[in-house]
Amino acid sequence: QVQLVESGGGLVQAGGSLRLSCAASGRTFSIYAMGWFRQAPGKEREFVAAVSRSGGSIYYADSVKGRFTISRDNAKNTVYLQMNSLKPEDTAVYYCAANLDRQRLRAGTSLASEYEYDSWGQGTQVTVSS
Repeated sequence: QVQLVESGGGLVQAGGSLRLSCAASGRTFSIYAMGWFRQAPGKEREFVAAVSRSGGSIYYADSVKGRFTISRDNAKNTVYLQMNSLKPEDTAVYYCAANLDRQRLRAGTSLASEYEYDSWGQGTQVTVSS
């Protein structure tokens, strides 16, 4: 099993920045892709960004392109989400997720489906004030 722990959330004014971290432990050698999702109050959980093991494949939701950057440090078993130019609509609980079985990913996937992930963190709250 893999355990994921997010950190770095908080309260920030619109236009500000935050960096989220997600530290993995356990059978980390089995992790292929890692992703970030978010869920705002009263809304479905949605994809934010994802990165493959090598970092060679990176995907973003249209709503965060150009503002958020996902990165991964395999030596530290950690994935990051740098969030710039934050907007009130970015307010949500942010979740880190890991895919542990590359074989079950759809061909050509953009890693945007939560069903492609096997392990989830507990979430970290991000609140952007206007």
